[in-house]
Amino acid sequence: MAGAGITHSTFPFIFLLILVSTTASEDLNEKLYIVYMGDKQDYSQTAAATSHFSLLHSLLGSHEAAQKSLVHSYSKSFNGFAAWLSSSHVQHLSNVDGVVSVFESKNIELLTSKSWDFVGLPLTQQTNHLEYQSDVIVGVIETGVWPESECFNDAGLGPVPSKWRGVCQTTPDFKACNKKLIGASFYYKGIGSQPPAGEFVSPRDLSGHGTHTSSIAAGSIVRNASLFGLAQGDVRGGVPGARIAIYKVCWLNSCNCADILAAFDDAIYDGVDVISVSLGVGILKYDYFEDCIAIGAFHSMKRGILTSNGACNDGTLGSVCNYSPWSLTVAASTIDRHFQSQLNLGNRMSFEGHAINTFTMEQPWYPLVYGGDAANVTGGFSSDDSSACGLYSLDRSTVEGKIVLCHMSNLGDLPDGGVYVSGGAGAIIMYDTMNDTAYSFMVPATVISSEQGEVVKSYINSTRSPIASIGKSVAENDLPAPIVAEFSSKGPNPITPDLLKPDITAPGVDILAAWSNAAPMSMDPLDKRVVDFNILSGTSIACPHATGAAAYVKSFHPDWSPAAIKSALMTTASTLDATLDGNEAAELGYGAGQINPLKAINPGLVYDADANSYTNMLCSQGYSETSLRLLTGEFISCSSNLSKTGVWELNYPSIMVTSNASEPIFAKVPRTVTNVGPAKSTYQAKIDAPFGMNVTVEPDTLSFNSSNQKMSYNVKIESREVSNDKALLSGALTWSYCNYSVRSPILVYYKVKH
Repeated sequence: MAGAGITHSTFPFIFLLILVSTTASEDLNEKLYIVYMGDKQDYSQTAAATSHFSLLHSLLGSHEAAQKSLVHSYSKSFNGFAAWLSSSHVQHLSNVDGVVSVFESKNIELLTSKSWDFVGLPLTQQTNHLEYQSDVIVGVIETGVWPESECFNDAGLGPVPSKWRGVCQTTPDFKACNKKLIGASFYYKGIGSQPPAGEFVSPRDLSGHGTHTSSIAAGSIVRNASLFGLAQGDVRGGVPGARIAIYKVCWLNSCNCADILAAFDDAIYDGVDVISVSLGVGILKYDYFEDCIAIGAFHSMKRGILTSNGACNDGTLGSVCNYSPWSLTVAASTIDRHFQSQLNLGNRMSFEGHAINTFTMEQPWYPLVYGGDAANVTGGFSSDDSSACGLYSLDRSTVEGKIVLCHMSNLGDLPDGGVYVSGGAGAIIMYDTMNDTAYSFMVPATVISSEQGEVVKSYINSTRSPIASIGKSVAENDLPAPIVAEFSSKGPNPITPDLLKPDITAPGVDILAAWSNAAPMSMDPLDKRVVDFNILSGTSIACPHATGAAAYVKSFHPDWSPAAIKSALMTTASTLDATLDGNEAAELGYGAGQINPLKAINPGLVYDADANSYTNMLCSQGYSETSLRLLTGEFISCSSNLSKTGVWELNYPSIMVTSNASEPIFAKVPRTVTNVGPAKSTYQAKIDAPFGMNVTVEPDTLSFNSSNQKMSYNVKIESREVSNDKALLSGALTWSYCNYSVRSPILVYYKVKH
């Protein structure tokens, strides 16, 4: 999570991910586990909590032991509890009737003015129907909120919606909510008996991350915002007239599953309409019902609430997280703006580096030194250490008042901290990856390539008095975009390969939004700058953009299901150019395309699905009837004739088929669309298929006579075996009528052996 404990020795784009250790009990033989018992039963919350306590009492042998063990009891929206247990206790509980799964309560990672314009949702459209938005409540499970931010002012808002059942947990440092920020709760028992020292014991945001994401999703309009003049413009959320409820589950560097499920339990009961969760398990992959976010999202879906999740930030193929079919999984892409900070050398050479550099240097030129030539030898550091400008590795007498050239090998070791503590005037950072994202630093700095860095090093060695200057960042606009961010995690889905994930992409690079006044601008505790707005990147920044888009659609269609809203967003998405550098992974990187909220409110057709649709898919994936009955709270019978590739039968807005490279593909995929456009309409199928993929649709014409009428069709996909350089075949099916285009990506993916 992005927390106040995040420093430049972790990740620079906090918005990304920080993996933390598992919470441990005082008894080293015990760990915190979640005992998940499926859907909420008919009995009361009190009765459910009593049954959880009784089960622990019977297991542990005493009232005192049960009381000490129990951490959370989930009973408002689903059934289960979190408790400290030994491995033998876990084994026993796993065999108890009524238990779906028992799994360790893991710690979870944390994964704009211009951005809403870029996706085709200008301010005029957002403000045309503010009255539609006022009944929409966006729940944000995060690091908290800075309530004094202008992004949460409630000017012009009417009374809080009557459906709201949540609370505002006031404390000495969190006095009240308002008609915009209508709810605020905090949860910490999963990480210990008290929050970490230095944290706000309240919903207040110490890290800035929750303030940033919630303002993107549904923040009020703030005119003329900027970060020291950068990215200047009107900042607003996707639904400026909607309400926000904050559920703080992240504390410094720790967000625990037990607390996340408690937040879901409350949010569903409280009456939120959309839930935004910019958290993820990173590279670790879990079954759907051993993943607390997937569990919470399932019960949200059952209650008509769409959950929007970031896709995580590991960047590689197969690293996507939050891949459950009932969630909206969001990748991060660029907008047509990039921040550059120019490097000038005394020999009249210059380089366009990239950085969020808010400093204006006091002098036109500064002496220049290479970090590898300035080792703090007396401190025990070598030239290899000082070349990376690590903390305390530089000799102060050598670098004070100078610009320092530094290597950076990974994002966990930003060099500006070492330059800062040694009195350096600025930093030139050599780094070859993630060059589509700008970082903030504590000193004037810019990032250049290693090749360019070698040129700078040669200049240093060619003269007795090398000098340099670093310019304040400027925005370069009209760049090719959107492009999937290099850090954005990609498919295929590790649990259900024939389900395309991520679903969609949204702006997630260099986004201006609200910030906590308690959080350093660069996320390093040494940084004393206090700002109201900050520029961040990550799939956790893309996620609230999709949340805002979903809430925008919900405001026009309050009766639509989560699946219908997701379908509207996916089938109207703007397609990305797969030939651009960065988009090579095609749909495995960006899903159906980039969100287009304005088009999504009138999609023409939607692919709807309910809880039974997902349980049928789970049946086909081998889940037991007993577990699924507990999960849904309903009688479930898994038909013996269900296809073992039952994910194809799930009425999903995208189609994906995977196969081994040596095997040809013959797939028949059924789909059903619901008419939400003109009552009388006839849609014609159009197929785009690359060489090597043959696609037919039966029937290829759909004629509707009424609103909400459903019609079904089949897609037949054939593809022969491929060579190693053709592992991915991208096509699409588009149903067209008048101005309506309902597009579904079709992806054939061969698991090529290298």
